[in-house]
This record gives sequence, structure tokens and C-alpha cells, in this order.
Amino acid sequence: MGRGPPLGPCLLRAALLLALCPAGCAAPVPSRPPGPALTGGCFCRWLGIAAAGGPEKPGCASPPLSRRQQDLCRQKPELVPAIREGARLGLRECRSQFRHERWDCRSPPSRAGERRRGTKETAFIYAVTSAGLVHSVTRSCSAGNMTECSCDTNLRHGGSASEGWHWGGCSDDIHYGMSFSRKFLDNRRLNDYFLRERAKAKLMSVDCRCHGVSGSCAVKTCWKTMSSFEKIGRFLKDKYENSIQISDRLKKKLRRKEKSQRKIPIGKEDLLYVNKSPNYCVEDQNLGIPGTQGRECNRTSEGPDGCNLLCCGRGYNTHVVRHVERCECKFVWCCYVRCRRCETMTDVHTCK
Repeated sequence: MGRGPPLGPCLLRAALLLALCPAGCAAPVPSRPPGPALTGGCFCRWLGIAAAGGPEKPGCASPPLSRRQQDLCRQKPELVPAIREGARLGLRECRSQFRHERWDCRSPPSRAGERRRGTKETAFIYAVTSAGLVHSVTRSCSAGNMTECSCDTNLRHGGSASEGWHWGGCSDDIHYGMSFSRKFLDNRRLNDYFLRERAKAKLMSVDCRCHGVSGSCAVKTCWKTMSSFEKIGRFLKDKYENSIQISDRLKKKLRRKEKSQRKIPIGKEDLLYVNKSPNYCVEDQNLGIPGTQGRECNRTSEGPDGCNLLCCGRGYNTHVVRHVERCECKFVWCCYVRCRRCETMTDVHTCK
């Protein structure tokens, strides 16, 4: 099986723009003229659907959705499992990307976001969960879970006979996934960006299957599929690491916060935020910050998971953990397995 081009650099521009979208119910924020406004809406509220029961409970009244989202849910109840999976997919990837850092994406966004709005952490949550929704709904269409969408019918014919391949199989219909996500999140810019063919191509990769005598691959059947969500997560994490703080004062266009850097243009793919991040080192119940006390750290690492950085200079405790497990197992005729009992001692370091 062949693999098409990797995830492109223009991926998820619309998701990155959600950096400006404040948590909770909020007023609109400035947009880049002449494009449409980026509406806020009750963005974080819908993420609670990830804990609102399993896919076997597709009700629309109980999940923490806004009234408009509940109306849309009633119109398309078969998409509730995909919406729930999209929220879970985004939050799971967020926790995976930040599992070794001071902020590990485990503080509830709906609670903490009210006072941490506009930071680059909430921006990342908005971006990755928006991407998760597009990804999940698109895959749901390809799986045949929807009556109004399925495979991308535009790619059922054609190809290149000279190069020995043709379109076939079931290509993911990202068009419907983007359209529904725009309506559900009430984000007009999502549509403005995603409807460009160049951006659509960046969300997709190409898979091929070989046909021929003895696997000669004389002919290939190819189809388009969504890029793996791990790639999307890594892409967004890179944008987080290089995010740009912008001024919170309304102007004709977005400006960098630092006056000395305002001549540097803001790229179309940059992750933007307004407010500086709070202190994630110590617990703050009002902000929903658990702190790093008790977190396990790596004593020999110089990275964010190292005890020096993760523990914020407070030092760490070391305790010995005893592991007992079966080992050196052998089959004895007849008929049982004989094992030794092995013990190992491991040093575990936790932040003070």
C-alpha cells in the first residue's frame, strides 16, 4: 500500500483562528478585513459532550450544548456519536501533546477558560477540538453512518492510465465534515478558509493499493483519506510553540503585542493569543489550575518533563517502588507453566 504526500503546512487555518475566540459565551473578536467576523459563541460548553455518555445514547437534550447546537442535534441525531467522538479525540490529543509539561491539558476547559480566556493554552484547545470535530464527522460519513453523506463521489472515476493508477475505493468526503463543523461551531471563517481547494488538499493524504501478478503493482487503486490525527496534533503543537501574542485593542487589523515586532507580518498559519498564560506551577482553585506538586518527573531529562522545569525549582522527592512479576516462565510436561517470582526496585521522582 502506498502513502501519499504528508500533512501540508497550511492545515487547519480555521482551527488556528479560534485562538482569538474567548472561552464561554463571548462577544465577537476582531477579524482581518475584509474577511467575515470570527464569532465566539459558547465554544467550550460543547466539549462537555465528551463525558455525556456513550455513543449508544444519542440524546440531544442532556449534553451540554447551546440552544442552537441542540436544535442542530435534533435535526441530525445520527451525528451525535461523531460529535462526541470529535470532542474526545481533540481532548485526548491535547493531553497526549502536553502530558510532560506544566500544563497537561487536564484542567476543565469550561471552568478554567472563563478566567484564562485568550491564552495560548485555550487557543490550542479550541484548535485541536475543532479539528477533531471535522475529522470525526468526515470519518462518520465514510463509514456509512449518515444518510446525507458517504464517500466522495467526485473521485470515483479518473486517474492516470499512463502512470498506472485510478481513483477507487471510498475517499473521505471532507466537504460535508467541514460544512457541518462550521454550522455546529458557528464559525463563518471556518467555511471561508476550508472552502478553498488548496486548504482541502492539505487535510488529506492519498492511499493506494497495488494490483498485479505476484504483487507487481502494475495497476494501483487510490483514494483520499483524512491524515492521521496524531499528525494534526503535532502540527498544532508546533504552532503553539511558535504562537504570537497580539494586541487586545481593536484596530483595523491584527497587530503584535510587542511594538518592536509589529513590522513582522503575521502569517496565515500562526496561532494567535491575547493574554499571557497564568502560573501553572502552583495550585489555584479559582483558575482551575492543579499545580505540579506530586507530578512524576524525569530526574535526568533537560526537557519539560525534567524535574528542574516541571517542579518549577521546588525540588523533588524520591521514593523506591517495588515491582513483583512472574518471569522466566517454562512449560512443564504435562501440563503446567512454572515461573519464577522476580522483583525489581525503581526510583520514582515526584515534585515537591
